[in-house]
This record gives sequence, C-alpha cells and structure tokens, in this order.
Amino acid sequence: MEKKTHTIHIIGGGISGLVAAQVLENHGVSPVIIEGTDKVGGRVKTDTVNGYKLDHGFQVLLTAYPAAKQYLDYDCLDLQKFVPGASIFKNKNQKIIGDPLRDISLIFSTLFSGIGTVSDKIKIMKLNTYLKKKSIEAIFEEKEDNTFNYLKNYGFSEGMIADFFTPFFSGIFLETKLETSSRMFEFVYKMFGQGAAAVPKGGMEEIPKQLKKNLKNTKFLFNTKVSNVKDGKIKLADGTEIPSEYTIIATEPSKLVSNLANQSVEWKSCDTLYFNAPKRIIKKPLIGLVPDKNSLINNLFYPTSLATQPGGVEELLSVTVINNKGMNDEELTKKVQNELSELCEIRDTQFLKLYKIPMSLPDLRDLRYSILPSETHLSSGILLAGDTQLNGSLNAAMISGERAALAVVQALDN
Repeated sequence: MEKKTHTIHIIGGGISGLVAAQVLENHGVSPVIIEGTDKVGGRVKTDTVNGYKLDHGFQVLLTAYPAAKQYLDYDCLDLQKFVPGASIFKNKNQKIIGDPLRDISLIFSTLFSGIGTVSDKIKIMKLNTYLKKKSIEAIFEEKEDNTFNYLKNYGFSEGMIADFFTPFFSGIFLETKLETSSRMFEFVYKMFGQGAAAVPKGGMEEIPKQLKKNLKNTKFLFNTKVSNVKDGKIKLADGTEIPSEYTIIATEPSKLVSNLANQSVEWKSCDTLYFNAPKRIIKKPLIGLVPDKNSLINNLFYPTSLATQPGGVEELLSVTVINNKGMNDEELTKKVQNELSELCEIRDTQFLKLYKIPMSLPDLRDLRYSILPSETHLSSGILLAGDTQLNGSLNAAMISGERAALAVVQALDN
C-alpha cells in the first residue's frame, strides 16, 4: 500500500503542525491539518490595524535557529534585522549598549553607558566566545540551574544583572526573576551571538504563511474544533468522528486525550499594547528596556524603525507587560502611558490595540533541545509535537513537528 493512501491527521496549524506536514509530504504522505481557527500560525499571528502590522505579542525570529534555517527561506521573508543591542531607560536617561564587534557604531555608547562595569563588559566578551565554541547539544546536557544564579556565578555585577540581563531576558522568558533554566539562557544567548533578531517585512505571520505555501499535498480543515482523540479516530466538537490511522497532536494535548487530563502544561502570559506616538525616542531599531522593578513596562520597541511598517507622520510603539497586576484593560493602558511619560519621556501616545496573551510560552522544566522520533509516541497511533515537548522556542516547535512526522514515516515503513 502506498503511503499516500493512509489517513494521517495533524491537529493544530501552528509552526509545529506545518513543519510536520512538510516532512510527511517529503516522504510521500498527504496529511490533513485540522485547525480550530480560520488560518494557520497558532501563536504566531499578525493583524493589520490602521495600515500597521501588529504581531500578537512582541516576537522576533532568531536567524541562527538551526531548524529555521532548514525550513524557512529567509530571502523571501525579507527579514528586517534589529541592531544587536538595547536602549536602557534609567533615571529618565537613555543608555545604549550593544555588541561593538557586530556593529561598530555601538562602541562608544556601550563603553560610556554607565551600565555595568569594565569587568562586566569583559565577561560579556568571554561569554560570547565561550558559547560560540559550545555546541547546542552540550548546552542541553549541562546540569540545570536558573538563569539568575548562572549570571551571578559567572561573576556579573548586581548592577549589570539588574539593569540589562533581567529586563532583557525577562522579555524573552516572560518572567521577572530569571528563574528560567540556564540551558535556555545559554541557547538563546548563543543564538543572539551567531545571528540576528529579525522580523519579516510583512510581520511574523509571514513565517507560517510561507510554511503553508510550501505545502502541495496537505488538506486543511479550518474552523474545525477537536474534542477528543483516541487511537484510530478523532472526535470533533460537533460530534463527527473521523478515522485516523496516525494523529499528530501539535497543540496542547491535555484537553484532547483523556489520560492526559491531569497533565496540562503551565503557561506564561503577557500583554502587548500598541500606541501611536508623534516621534521616535529610540532612533535605531533597538529594543528598549525599563530596569525599574516597580514598573509594568518590561520592554518597548518602535516597529516603524524597521521597514515592516508604512511611512508616515506617526510612529508605531509596542509595549510588553509581563505582570499586569490584575489591572483591567483601561487601567493597564493608562498606567502604561503614565510610565512611558515618566520613565522614558515618551509623551502624547494614542492607544491603538491591546493583545492579552494568556498562553505565550510554556513554563517547562528539564528543557531539551531535541527528541527522538520514537519519543513522540503517546500511543501506537497518537504522537505529540509542539514546543511544549522541548523548550519554548520557534526552533523547538519545528524540531518536534519534524520528529513526530518522522515517527509516522517510520511506522508506515514498518
């Protein structure tokens, strides 16, 4: 029997599900993707509001991700790259620091920023060199500690940790105490050092759009909710049952498989607010950080500093809040605008849109980089994919989707 005659379903049209479909197609299998919404992307979505491209949360692609380099065509995405540094708002002053080895224009602002000591800057260079030589596999084989202890043990000063590392990596890990695994810190730091942070010109949703466009023999069922998955069949929310020889669950599986009901993943949340502003305070495409422990704002960025947005009189400003302290939307918006004015001297902002993202990143322990295809099997006919299986990254989503698909291919070959 040819592989294409088998009934293979993928639940979830996010990054992981799309990569799984591509791998299956590469091996002569024609899967069906069941997606609960009206388009692909999962947590990677972009809206167009007043002509602006608004990503669902502040997201970037790290171009050094090995899986992303394998499955994406960067040239077609027309990637817009960030300057490798940060603009830190401290005591109403803006201090710019960065990697002068990658952008020479940052050398003087970094040296005289007052952020960190000379010893800190030397340690950053040593850490860059150390992680460039360290393999990804070695990183994920290291004993786990939390990121805060890792930085302290490495010898960074309290000021450097408080003013740079905490706000910068809190925005990536979506938690403010740097409790995230040191494995993830080393991996992300290595990826920043080996590549660039970038956004496709059309917004982050261009990534899943490209993955979907590459699929030639995959069928999509949009706006289709799944209520239950068992070996051999999928039950939809409307009661319809679909026979399925192999099912890859590329979304949160605990609500779909009865024996996983008590094993749901914990999630980190965040809020992203978009504003119009009369001018740009951060001139270069740099992320802005607010190292004030009492502030709501974690980071801010002007998407109009990249070519992803239309030119015009008004600038677009995004603000990320990790802990909204239980405020309602109106309170949160007003408080953020006050902080922009008081801490960053960014005034006269006009609110545009708020995205509340309760499932931004999975909160995981014992992080892994990769997985064997055989390890994706939940049962003989059900397989699991998604970044929840490895670590919270787009790279992990791709790898897990690939490995689940390869497990299906191996099963069919056998």
